Amino acid sequence: MKQNIGIALAFVIVIALPFVFQPERISMEAPDDTVVVITPHTESIRQEFAAGFAEWYRERTGRTVRVDYRVIGGTSEIARFLNSEYTNAFRLHWTSRTGREWSNEVQEGFNNHRLDLSGDPGDDSPAQAARRAFLASDLSCGIDVFFGGGTYDFIQNTNRGYLVDAGLLDRHPEWFMETAEPGEIPPAIPRDFAGETFYDAEGRWYGAVLSSYGIIYNRDSLRRLGIEEEPTRWADLADPRLFGQVAVCDPTKSGSMTQAFEMIIQQQMQERLAELKAERSGADVAELEHTAVREGWLRGFRLIQIISANARYFTETSQKPNIDVAVGDCAAGMSIDFYGRFQQENIVERSGDTRFGFHTPVGGTTISADPVGKLRGARNPEVARLFVEYVLSPEGQRLWNFRVGTPGGPRTYPLRRPPIHPALYTPELNQYRSDPDFVPYIAAQDFHYRSEWTARLFSEIRALIRICFIDARKELVGAWAAILRAEAEGRQLDADRARAVFTDLSRISYDRTGTEIRDGIRGAPLDEVRLARDLGNAFRSQYNEARRLANGG
Repeated sequence: MKQNIGIALAFVIVIALPFVFQPERISMEAPDDTVVVITPHTESIRQEFAAGFAEWYRERTGRTVRVDYRVIGGTSEIARFLNSEYTNAFRLHWTSRTGREWSNEVQEGFNNHRLDLSGDPGDDSPAQAARRAFLASDLSCGIDVFFGGGTYDFIQNTNRGYLVDAGLLDRHPEWFMETAEPGEIPPAIPRDFAGETFYDAEGRWYGAVLSSYGIIYNRDSLRRLGIEEEPTRWADLADPRLFGQVAVCDPTKSGSMTQAFEMIIQQQMQERLAELKAERSGADVAELEHTAVREGWLRGFRLIQIISANARYFTETSQKPNIDVAVGDCAAGMSIDFYGRFQQENIVERSGDTRFGFHTPVGGTTISADPVGKLRGARNPEVARLFVEYVLSPEGQRLWNFRVGTPGGPRTYPLRRPPIHPALYTPELNQYRSDPDFVPYIAAQDFHYRSEWTARLFSEIRALIRICFIDARKELVGAWAAILRAEAEGRQLDADRARAVFTDLSRISYDRTGTEIRDGIRGAPLDEVRLARDLGNAFRSQYNEARRLANGG
């Protein structure tokens, strides 16, 4: 009998232990309020901001709140989702509430910011009338807040009319200023900084945290490949010894990764401009810049081409490259800074192993903002406004880079991201920060983003990488493998002839991309399909010819 009681007691203890020692948490089965947030952010960021906001909100309102996250993919997927939902909502409004006929002109006009609405509404075309009606509406997409991603997608959604003023410029003017120069810590969040925009002039989105881009690598894997020096420049990822060893995220799924590729192109443009200035002292700077932009564009795309040929894959998941490099499945890769720093710290804390490294290329990356904004028609408008305010508040900003357990720091996960608010970079707070030696406002002096060079072609950069390097990946990799084999076998003439064909990117020159390619990509869907087919087939044929030449043909 005693033995049975002992067994039963042991069974009860085993069952009860997880409940006894589980972390204390606030019951949220029936919160007073809810805010629906769509985001590409990782689970660690989502969890820390949900917990932090719930505490901050309760202290200010006396009410409980739940953050209802919607995670559907990267910023590109989110942008497509928002566009679909607002289109459907406006179509219902247009046809059922106004009784007007739906047409292609109306569909293309309601979110077109380029339409001139300065005239008499009575003279409006259907497209102009639709645009006025949408901007005057409070139509909802079912989401309250858009949190995270690159500024490009936020600007695009602002232009469409999907994001609205959250009121922080009026409520907290002391948090913001117009412009600041790199190299020193400004007194407030600048709108314009090193060529980047950190918040919308009308308060429709605000940068919440800063991002840069860099190279991740596995020291053990590099040594295995005979690479003694750690990669410090984007060009290092084109090393032939890294063939099949580079982890890359698909830029068509991630606006942030597209921006990383844009930085590669920008750096090549800036380096070419410096070379031309040295070669042609006294020449007209405007003429030199005109040449540097076009030659740098091709240089940048050739570098992206080789990195793509070295890539093991183009993944849809931003975290995968860091995981694969950490375990040695890939030797190196491209990453957003916070993924790289988080993975580095995670490995050191768990095992003390220093095999994983992250490096920000000097002069090879901008410091850009990941924004937050309130969406049109938010069903919980006041809670949405407060969520945006919390993210920009000192309490919310501390979560980004304070160490776990420090005053105001995250509860569970070190987020390892640089906050946007300059007040977080004071000497007295360095003792709490995970990265006290990294101050983005000072680091930004190494790179000045020239938006007039590439910003208008952001979508085209993404599309060209897909068409020329991802869709034609089989032929690209096959040709590159043949070229490397010819070089290894000492058949340099075959390799040189093949390289000349392989790297001929005249089809996607800067001027052509800015005209006919841009028109095709941004035209009717059939035009885009036709462009992708014709350009893709041309590059497949080109790669096949390069492979033939490399094989001695």
